[in-house]
Amino acid sequence: MLSFSLAAARAQESPTQQQIDKLSGQIQDMEAAQVAQEKHIEALEKEISDLQGQLNQPAANSVNPDDLKKLAEQVQEIDKKRQADNDRVLKELERLERSLGTSSSSHRSSPDITPDITPTPTRSHPTASPSGPQNGYDYTVQRGDTLVAIAKAYRAQGVKVTTDQILKANPGLDAKNMKVGQKIFIPAPRQ
Repeated sequence: MLSFSLAAARAQESPTQQQIDKLSGQIQDMEAAQVAQEKHIEALEKEISDLQGQLNQPAANSVNPDDLKKLAEQVQEIDKKRQADNDRVLKELERLERSLGTSSSSHRSSPDITPDITPTPTRSHPTASPSGPQNGYDYTVQRGDTLVAIAKAYRAQGVKVTTDQILKANPGLDAKNMKVGQKIFIPAPRQ
């Protein structure tokens, strides 16, 4: 009977042992997964710490005052070249006009523009730069005036001004739809 009891005990022990082995394997899998998650969490914490450190450092591509000054000088140089190109184009147009035997006054329906180049007192103008008010001249549009003709007349009087500068000094001015009697501001060149 003892051998029968032993056999019965061993028979009951076998499924129990299998369950224990199965549970033991699952516990080992869970422990391995936990270790992997802890490593992943540590990596994420390190990445967050690194990102916070980068936020606290000044950006490598930030602009410093010297860079801005150099850029401003380059823009001024480009503007001078643009103005010189504009003057060359106007001179070439005048030369072509003379070579064709026509004059600009024969194409204009109004008399020659004679601008009043008495400087307007220094005043704050809508486009005045942060450096201060802008000097210039007030001009009243006459019949047949064009922005090109007005700029040309001022240049003939020694005021170096372009149509682009006039447009910038007069926000909302439509060069193709100027009204007789309309007042426009002609900016004086900066000294």
